[in-house]
Amino acid sequence: MSERESPPVRLDQPPPFGPSPNGRGRRYRPTKLILLVPLLALAYVGYVVRLPYFVLGPGPASDVEPLIHVQGQTTYQPTGHLLLTSVGFYQPNVYEALGAWLSPSEAVVPQGDLLAPGQTQQQETQQARLQMLNSQIDAQIVALTRFGGYPKVHGRGVLVENVAADTPAAAKLVPGDVIVQVTGQTVTTVAQVSAAIRSAGVGHSVRFTILSGGKTQDVSLAPIKVPDVSYPIIGVNLVENLPFSITIDAGGIGGPSAGLMWTLGIIDLLTPGELTGGRTIAGTGTIAPDGTVGPIGGIEQKVVAAERAGAKAFFAPTSEASAARAVVRGMTVVPVKTVQDALNYLRQHGGAW
Repeated sequence: MSERESPPVRLDQPPPFGPSPNGRGRRYRPTKLILLVPLLALAYVGYVVRLPYFVLGPGPASDVEPLIHVQGQTTYQPTGHLLLTSVGFYQPNVYEALGAWLSPSEAVVPQGDLLAPGQTQQQETQQARLQMLNSQIDAQIVALTRFGGYPKVHGRGVLVENVAADTPAAAKLVPGDVIVQVTGQTVTTVAQVSAAIRSAGVGHSVRFTILSGGKTQDVSLAPIKVPDVSYPIIGVNLVENLPFSITIDAGGIGGPSAGLMWTLGIIDLLTPGELTGGRTIAGTGTIAPDGTVGPIGGIEQKVVAAERAGAKAFFAPTSEASAARAVVRGMTVVPVKTVQDALNYLRQHGGAW
């Protein structure tokens, strides 16, 4: 019976699991692991820390007419669609910012482009909500001036069209409020309210009875004096009240840029015929009470949202039409300076009202 030979033993190194020649165990130096620690920490910081930038991307494209509710007036439901477009935004971490920078449909902008110095995101959201309310009032003024006999035909009270920041009215009134009494006296014209404010004088409280959100309440405001204005003010722009109630549900969308599309949606509902000719039309742009269409932000993201929603044409403020055309693939971009430009285009392409 043969004996099994033992494997040769290397004399120039210790056995792999045995003691070293000097009687000590073998040491392992975790050099690579130590080097990984700062890298892992840096990667974690890049994930959790938000940068002083915002990523802008295409938001939802919403059909405006289901969001508009007209009371006490005949409406005509269309088969076509008028889409408002919006921009979504968020504050990114390093990885999100890099991905957005590489994306053709997103943009990375400095925080200062969206927020004023010292302004929080919550304050910006509140400001955007007030801008949306103002755009809805202006859209109604424009639509009803052309197709509702306004302002000759108007309702009771005086309508708050806009509220200036940092004025007595800013904390207590919003666009859409209706002033029905001043110091207990019923008012029916803008001149009556203005006269009451001026006669009260700077620093003397004036009591306004308003309709706000379907409720009646009293609000006291003390007029102030501001540079370049020779009379006391409370910080509002007033117009004759609208002849009937129109409410608009914007959901979580803020800002003034849906004004043009609100205007077209109201006109389409109040007039027989198909304003769009049965097509899907999108657009953006602020609206002034005289019907002027103003520039907005995020035009590149908005046209992407419109194309994704199947729009055939897109209304863009004239100053931003070229930027919109640089992004679209097959959709027609229509530059407009006024709401009448948009109406003219629709009539020339099968629309009727």
